[in-house]
Amino acid sequence: MTFVVTESCIRCKYTDCVDVCPVDAFREGPNFLVIDPDDCIDCAVCVPECPVNAIYADEDVPKEQRAFTALNADLARQWKPITRTKLALPDADEWAKIEKKLDQLQR
Repeated sequence: MTFVVTESCIRCKYTDCVDVCPVDAFREGPNFLVIDPDDCIDCAVCVPECPVNAIYADEDVPKEQRAFTALNADLARQWKPITRTKLALPDADEWAKIEKKLDQLQR
């Protein structure tokens, strides 16, 4: 099992989850975070830290969000690790309320 960052994170990129990850499994893109499934140790400490509830165990990812499991694995190979909390994106609080935003993902 691994954990997966889903659509709620897009255009928010709150990084509260990053500081608690004991193995630095998070990767950072322009407006989204992913978890590297090869590094994730399934500890779940990141889940309660996410203010937009974007992180799920891979077996619990909602049906309409399952494509994010493969997306996390793919983007984790392309993006660099993030190991410290950064400020969220400037309009993160506004985007946190929007549900359908896959078209906003920047690679």
